[in-house]
Amino acid sequence: MIRALAVTVSNRAAAGVYEDRSGPVLVELLRQAGCDVVDGPLVIPDGEAVEQVLRDSVTADYDVAVTTGGTGLTPTDQTPEMTRRVIDREIPGIAEALRGAGAAAGVPSAILSRGLAGVASRTLIVNLPGSSGGVRDGMTVLRQVLVHAVDQIRGGDHPRPSTDHSRPSGEHPRPAIEHDEHDEQSEQHAEQGHLENDEGHPPHGDPPGAPGSAEHSAGIA
Repeated sequence: MIRALAVTVSNRAAAGVYEDRSGPVLVELLRQAGCDVVDGPLVIPDGEAVEQVLRDSVTADYDVAVTTGGTGLTPTDQTPEMTRRVIDREIPGIAEALRGAGAAAGVPSAILSRGLAGVASRTLIVNLPGSSGGVRDGMTVLRQVLVHAVDQIRGGDHPRPSTDHSRPSGEHPRPAIEHDEHDEQSEQHAEQGHLENDEGHPPHGDPPGAPGSAEHSAGIA
């Protein structure tokens, strides 16, 4: 079972100035990504409150804690700094992939996001942008690795390819040849039925929400 906590970081939403919109989207997408229990969204202001909530999530043994908002360049955007205080090990590849996904979705300013991802004790912590569109783009990336990341943090092994039982014992299967191999090799393996065509394009999220402080995203938070 995977337990997740969704956290909206927004000074204005926390003050009741407007309704939190990205948090409920995050909760639903975490469920779709394989989380059995998703609590929140907790709506908190940026700053020290972020550090405290993340520490509480670790103490409460959540497997995943995901924030939305507070990762931009404004003076009040402090979520990355608060997150860095909590995590033990950073996972830069996740944060880089999130920024890349936003840019690929047509939001050039996504590369300005300072969001982090890392592990605190046995909890995966990820900062996502502060708009509903940014959350959708980010979760499109995160859902592909979330369950495996949690398994790794728990001490699980890397996934291994399934064994082809039709081959004699001790004989290793030959890898399939990619489409762009030499024509002669491709034709030979096509006759043997080994070629595969893997196509998949991740869906793009909704366009980011209105600009603001901790809540603005345009692909960043």
